[in-house]
Amino acid sequence: MDHNYAYFFAENLYWVLLLPVFILSLYAQMQVSGSFRRYSRETNRRRMTGAQAAEAVLRANGVGGVAIRPTRGRLTDHYDPRDNTIYLSEGVYNEATVAAVGVACHEAGHAVQYAEGYGPVRLRTAIIPATNIGSRFSYILLFIGLLLYSQTLFLAGIVLFGFTTFFQLVTLPVEFNASHRALETIETSGLLDEDEQRGAAKVLRAAALTYVAALLTSLLQLLRFAAIFASRNGGGNRRGGGR
Repeated sequence: MDHNYAYFFAENLYWVLLLPVFILSLYAQMQVSGSFRRYSRETNRRRMTGAQAAEAVLRANGVGGVAIRPTRGRLTDHYDPRDNTIYLSEGVYNEATVAAVGVACHEAGHAVQYAEGYGPVRLRTAIIPATNIGSRFSYILLFIGLLLYSQTLFLAGIVLFGFTTFFQLVTLPVEFNASHRALETIETSGLLDEDEQRGAAKVLRAAALTYVAALLTSLLQLLRFAAIFASRNGGGNRRGGGR
């Protein structure tokens, strides 16, 4: 990357691009909260709770041995492969709402992914150790590299940060596929009526948008770090080469 262009991106263009990404992140969070709140007020006609919906997805896909347990908090729903358990939040586990069915089926979709050995989820699992190291030490190395003007340490920080960005990239197909599995089972098994299915889809699309926004934010930061590295490297080459 040319030094001038790298410097321009690092110092100016980054902030210009950050604004729409920031707006997208806010919009995604508002959509998640708004959609979940709206469809949490709508009781589904079959009076199916989130826990029952998750069981239905597992059963429809021939997956057994997965525990379904309640957990505290709001929107804290997740599947934990370490103990093969689907954890559903207080507003999902025992609630017979459209939102509860959508969220629970999505988390059950993750359990099905692990049971079937879905490629992207296996890749994401494999890079978790590197991602954990990156999330813990990347900013430390980046800061020290800037402070000491050490391109080696700064580059190491960029590489580690790149692992977290790659993890978020791999997460996208995992999340989209879990939602696809959820909505497909909801339709084929008749868990929700057609109009209720649209509500569940809105909740899951809003949640997926948060992952897109997170990836764009991380990618933009990674590009900025790379631009800073290139601009400093270019400046160092000029200082070292001219008299």
